[in-house]
Amino acid sequence: MRSFSYARPATLAEACRSAEHTRFLAGGTNLIDLMKSDVERPAHVVDIKSLPMHHIVDRPDGGLRLGALVTNADTAAHPLVTDRYPLLASAILAGASPQIRNMATNGGNLNQRTRCHYFYDPAMACNKRSPDTGCAARGGRNRIMAVLGTSDACIATFPSDMCMALAALNATVNLHGPQGERTVSLRDYHCLPGDTPWRDNILQPGEIVTAIDLAPAPFGPHHTYLKIRDRLSFAFAIVSVAVGLQMKEGRIMRGSIALGGVATKPWCVPEAEALLDGRAPSHSLFRDVAERLLHGAVADRDNAAKIRLTPRVIERALWQAASGTPQSQMDKTIR
Repeated sequence: MRSFSYARPATLAEACRSAEHTRFLAGGTNLIDLMKSDVERPAHVVDIKSLPMHHIVDRPDGGLRLGALVTNADTAAHPLVTDRYPLLASAILAGASPQIRNMATNGGNLNQRTRCHYFYDPAMACNKRSPDTGCAARGGRNRIMAVLGTSDACIATFPSDMCMALAALNATVNLHGPQGERTVSLRDYHCLPGDTPWRDNILQPGEIVTAIDLAPAPFGPHHTYLKIRDRLSFAFAIVSVAVGLQMKEGRIMRGSIALGGVATKPWCVPEAEALLDGRAPSHSLFRDVAERLLHGAVADRDNAAKIRLTPRVIERALWQAASGTPQSQMDKTIR
């Protein structure tokens, strides 16, 4: 790890007056790993853990505001989250390990970087780590890499489980920076790699995630977070699906879906979600939705199996949500 300066500001305004080459430290579960691997080389580290963003509170519209510094573990266990947003609690519990969830924060989860093994190895070419050096993942050992939202410059998969639920819940991210406050939809927060794969999200220099807002969720028991992985814990998704369905008299009034493990960002396709509106659950409908969600998927050497597997996972998740039998993160048997 290289030397760096360290500051612990007392106010949000002070934290946002950071210089170039600064990284914000919250739980540290991603940043410290990257610094140890010599992938992140910040000249300045600004510790924001003491800032007042540690609460989960009601919103006037009946939704919730999740403080950016609330840990993932506390978020998943909070009574207001488990009661109103069980999809979010389930997705959080599907991720990482209890030890990591006890440290990782909501804001940090949004901003975590890819777990691509080429990105983590400074000896390998990686446009995300070192712009314009190439992408060693292309044509390499890339079974875990993305098949959606990729570009010639990058096929790295976005790793978060929590963000898939937030995308399905149409969450809003609150930001504070040198230019003041702004909000952005979670679905628009992360960037596709395109020609600038080093830009993971829309954060501007000095901006900090302060909170995540959730609107009231109309799904009731009709939700699920289904995650397929190599082992039953402490593993990233090969494919994951977050689904919420608003049901009435056996028909789907509205559906919300986000795919993980297969794309360079939380993957949502409004046209696929719209296919569900006003329809009764059926195998043919769910096949059509899966096909639309996977439209444009491109394999590269070892990851073609994701294109074959993902439609089955989507259909299974939709049936779980439609029948009101969400996937358990304790008993991981897929029903």
